[in-house]
Amino acid sequence: MKAKDISEISHLSVPEKILFIEDIWDSIVSHENEVPIPESHKEELDKRFEKHLKSPGELLSLKELQARVESRK
Repeated sequence: MKAKDISEISHLSVPEKILFIEDIWDSIVSHENEVPIPESHKEELDKRFEKHLKSPGELLSLKELQARVESRK
């Protein structure tokens, strides 16, 4: 289903659409156990956690993070 398939959504203002999305998200979160988590995501989280345990002080500053993001564009 696409938002364009529900004619009422197209008539909402942007703030109303945002509130609508928040309501939908809240309804999903209340059933979070039903949302499958891909094994690849679990593996990536484990990998990042292990890296953190080995070097907990190696964090990026906000400027370093922004520079990395900008360099990928």
